Amino acid sequence: MSDAAIRQEADGVLQLAGVLDFRSGPLLRTEGERLIRAAKPAALVLDCSAVVHSSSVGLSLLLAFMRVAQSAGKTMTVRALPIEMHQIAQVSGLTELLLLDA
Repeated sequence: MSDAAIRQEADGVLQLAGVLDFRSGPLLRTEGERLIRAAKPAALVLDCSAVVHSSSVGLSLLLAFMRVAQSAGKTMTVRALPIEMHQIAQVSGLTELLLLDA
């Protein structure tokens, strides 16, 4: 099992890492909200390249982070969304809501 984390990697870039599931979700959500609100740039990138595995909790986190960013007057794009998360988003009809970085 991989420890899950969200951290600021660079100015305006947050990295989500590890296994995203019901155990890691609540702490990630709290820490992600804190990082998003504290970020100086108005345009943020959520880098998911270090996500090892994700249940639907991962998608829920992305949507929650996007809502937090919006309420803070910021935009957030998602970079390197793992295929399993992309598939969950497609099946759920949520790909239109995610701002995916090509």
